[in-house]
Amino acid sequence: MKAARLNESGIATFAGWIETVKAGGAIKAPLSLLTDPAATEPLGVELEVEARAFANRFEAAEYLHTRFTAAGLTDVERDRGLWAWLSLFYFDAVCPAGKGGVRKPGALARHVSEPGNFQRYYRHLLAGPYRIFRAHRENPKLAFALLCQPLEAPGDVVEQLASRQEVVTNPGILALATKLYVDTTTQRLKRGAGGKSSGSARRLTDVIEQFDLTWDLYASTGEELAAVMPKEFAKFLK
Repeated sequence: MKAARLNESGIATFAGWIETVKAGGAIKAPLSLLTDPAATEPLGVELEVEARAFANRFEAAEYLHTRFTAAGLTDVERDRGLWAWLSLFYFDAVCPAGKGGVRKPGALARHVSEPGNFQRYYRHLLAGPYRIFRAHRENPKLAFALLCQPLEAPGDVVEQLASRQEVVTNPGILALATKLYVDTTTQRLKRGAGGKSSGSARRLTDVIEQFDLTWDLYASTGEELAAVMPKEFAKFLK
């Protein structure tokens, strides 16, 4: 399907529908908005996307990066209308219906991006992983700790790490997080990666803040950081 961007009217209608769903109302997505001339505006390029499922955040980000590149789009992170259009188009992927057809969309920021607010932007279920993937596009697998999760359920590790710009932009720290928390066999997070227990991602941010006082973390590799981690992280480095 040829993608477009929702205009302000389209975004408002989409946001209003999400609030209705959250209140237990309408379930069927207003897909007619995707092609409604009164709710959309053209991108100016041919961006083709297909309705599909994604195994995880990485797969979604990789797919979108490939599609954007093919269309010649390189500066899309702040395109609120495009991300709203994509969120609606992929709503079954970012907010699948559960038992009885009930959807739980969560906060509006998960579906309508806020490009000017870094503390919320990362929560967008499509723009968030895409931004991480593109920032580390030469080796996106190093950020897999933030991209291995189901698209609709980013979880605590993403919340703790992606919300901190000094973490999400640092290849060494992301490589460390992936080494610590991703099971190389299952390609999923290890038990205990989230939450408040010792060695968790929440604790990692505390340790990184301490390291940052004395070290140039942007000059450190994941392996170098792993070698100096406190003992509480040893269980994740086995």
